[in-house]
Amino acid sequence: MEELARLAGVSKGAVSLALNGKPGVGPETRGRILRLAETYGYTGRGRAAAAEANATTLRFLVFTNAGLVHEEYYQQPFFRELIHHIEERCRMGGYSLMFSALEEKNYEQGIQSVMEEPTSGVILLGTSLDAARIADIADKLPGLIVLDTCFDALPVHFVEINNYMGAYQAGTYLTGHGHRRIGYIASEERIHNFGERQRGFMDAMAEARVEIPGSSLLAVPPTLFSSQGPLRDKLQRLKDSGQPFPTAFFCECDYIAISAIKALGELGFSIPEDVSVIGFDNINESQIVAPELTTVHVEKERMAAWAVDLFTASLHRQPAVSTKVKVDTLFIERASCRRLEPSAD
Repeated sequence: MEELARLAGVSKGAVSLALNGKPGVGPETRGRILRLAETYGYTGRGRAAAAEANATTLRFLVFTNAGLVHEEYYQQPFFRELIHHIEERCRMGGYSLMFSALEEKNYEQGIQSVMEEPTSGVILLGTSLDAARIADIADKLPGLIVLDTCFDALPVHFVEINNYMGAYQAGTYLTGHGHRRIGYIASEERIHNFGERQRGFMDAMAEARVEIPGSSLLAVPPTLFSSQGPLRDKLQRLKDSGQPFPTAFFCECDYIAISAIKALGELGFSIPEDVSVIGFDNINESQIVAPELTTVHVEKERMAAWAVDLFTASLHRQPAVSTKVKVDTLFIERASCRRLEPSAD
């Protein structure tokens, strides 16, 4: 391993991560290390153990560059926390965990490689995958468990967030705190989770008889660095339009909400005195931004536990029917929202 590290120009730790299929190194570095290992005939204990794929090995499968899931997905806050909890649950159960990150553009080749190196179970990160893709993967990998999305018509195990509930909670919170001029900031990339959040929030608005005008429905890229510029421009146009500016915004994820807080601040708005902001996910960064973000907490630890426990159950008996688990959310009130006085709107 030391020789491979020297040849690849990386640390010994990076070599270990690459050889064991774990996140923490980029795809180009991983490929370079694996090619060198093959060239020089490296057959260390980690590779031998992975090849054995015994009955206590679980694979975490990710297709990168598929919508929200980027090559460095393990550095994205939501996925980073989710992976941590899956690792902990596997450790508690005495299972080995293997990571496979495949590029969506090389789907056929990638899924074939997974089929040729079988493990006793697969958890698929389904965040950005559609029903047709998941159905095809499930046909090729029996007993598949799909995490972070759900398609009711597919006979597949799913573990998802109760997205509808979380956004409904956010909507009722805002209307209950006197807000009537409310904006909605969506992700430009549409996935199952965001669709359910929009449905829940709009149902809360309908119950409170609050109508969101088209000018207050915005859409931006769902990542922090790419969303802030476009969002600032759209908020500037809304501010200059002469229409009443929203007293609150709901954002489909915390990344967008943090961008909104920064963009609104650059436009001269004070949070929450002028505008309230709510996010969704409760990533760790939501407590670092100033003011701390009011958001919807997602039970990532419970989602991970359900996924691994479904794998555990399948080791003893393959169920005749699949299971779909929906994990409820918890509304977290922090400093980015305030109650409006009756005359404030």
